[in-house]
Amino acid sequence: MTAEPSPAAAFNGRLAILLAMAMFVLVVDTSIMNVSISAVVTELGTTASGVQGAIALEALVSAAFILIGGKMGDLIGRKLAYTLGLLGYAVGAVAMTFAQSLTAVIIFWAVIGGIGAALLLPSMQSLIHGNFAGDHQKRVYALVGASAAIAAAVGPLLGGFITTFWSYRVAFALEAVVILVVLLGLGLVKDVKYTGDRSIDLVGAGLSVIGMGGVVLGILVWQEGGGYVALIIGLGAVALGGLAWWLNSRKKRGKPVLLDPALFRSKPFRTGVSGQLLQQIALGGTMIVLPLYLQMVLEYNALWAGISIAPLSLSMFAVAMIAGKRAKGRPANLILWGFVLTVAGLVILEPIVPIADSGWYLVVPLIISGSGLGLLVSQLNNYTLSPVSDERVSEAAGVNSAAGSFGLSFGLAFAGAILLATLASSFTALAEASPVLTADQQQVSTVLEEDAELMSNTGLEEMLADESPEVSAEVVRINTEARPFALQVALLIPIFAGVLGILNALRMRRLPDPKASAAAEGSILG
Repeated sequence: MTAEPSPAAAFNGRLAILLAMAMFVLVVDTSIMNVSISAVVTELGTTASGVQGAIALEALVSAAFILIGGKMGDLIGRKLAYTLGLLGYAVGAVAMTFAQSLTAVIIFWAVIGGIGAALLLPSMQSLIHGNFAGDHQKRVYALVGASAAIAAAVGPLLGGFITTFWSYRVAFALEAVVILVVLLGLGLVKDVKYTGDRSIDLVGAGLSVIGMGGVVLGILVWQEGGGYVALIIGLGAVALGGLAWWLNSRKKRGKPVLLDPALFRSKPFRTGVSGQLLQQIALGGTMIVLPLYLQMVLEYNALWAGISIAPLSLSMFAVAMIAGKRAKGRPANLILWGFVLTVAGLVILEPIVPIADSGWYLVVPLIISGSGLGLLVSQLNNYTLSPVSDERVSEAAGVNSAAGSFGLSFGLAFAGAILLATLASSFTALAEASPVLTADQQQVSTVLEEDAELMSNTGLEEMLADESPEVSAEVVRINTEARPFALQVALLIPIFAGVLGILNALRMRRLPDPKASAAAEGSILG
């Protein structure tokens, strides 16, 4: 096992910033693609469903191979895996800068970029673990987590601004430049060697691909309104259950495994990964609901929507930095307060949604929730991974990354699906109860239902131009009344995740604080 960096060593600020830049690029990449769909469709002469399919494929590939990506870091070296992950993203960014067909986007951005993400996330966490120690390690985990949060919040704003005033190709070219800067700093990275068994568990790898890929594919199909959702998710769940059985069985026979099941015997590791999952569900749910609210109800463009969400991301970043550097006391207490503040801010938002007529109404609750999320990103990665030995850190980082990626995907898809389903149901019920709309006119609202789900009142009025003023006004009134309720219901998803996070944090408080890896190796490896 490699020796850990001395806690007394000087803080390598340049390396910390480069790691944060790598995480920023990883998160902002998909955000740029999401806000550029229409521009990509026009430039490449393709369809919106084709571009959305490429986005879904990238998420699916990264999720399916993320556990294998962690193991690859053991086999080829964590630094090399990190480098290859960055190169995968660079290939995708360059491809988007010059691509002339959807096929190029699918091959280079979705597939190669998705594999790059699967390599980059676990290796990055492993390298933080191996290049920093003590308070420095906690500080860098906080910086990288805050960088991801900033990217999630400002990505749509940044992508929308560049796409609107220049081109989406410029945004991806700038992304490639950032990756180049990070690659130029590779000399600052000390590799974290792996001296364990290098055999490959092919069955475990296959089950992990089917399991993670199946669950994420099911979520993506559900989000797009497709069929066989339960079957796809069920297949993924069965494969994950089979993976757990296979790992335990193979471990008992003394054979190499994709993941050491002893990791999950550590209560701090289990609660830490659970906290990561719930935090990302809360973040994902919030980040899908708020932009829809700002653009549907307040009719903000992407630029103003991003500015209105800025209090969440900026407070998250500031608190993560302060807490990562200066916070004292038990990590479990800070994590508990993080979930409490996250829930409190979202609960305050609930009664504000129907009455707010500008983004200013959201500032205080977003600062409260952002502060809570900042506490969480400053503590959770360090809490989960700091006790893990260097031999198992890639596996642990892979599981931690998988939990975070799955949580974010689930939060985005589930909260978005609940919002649209509630809106559709409310729209139909209000139309049927309307004293203004006749039976024939109610069919107008039914036909418009799918389009109205993601449409502002101004856009809806344009669609109803051929209807009488009375019918047009009534359908707009129904849309105005249905949307706030749907948004309130959708906000219950991140709130519920936050409440579960509070309960999980209370379990953490009953456990001893995790120790540095050398001291905790016995508890983690069983």
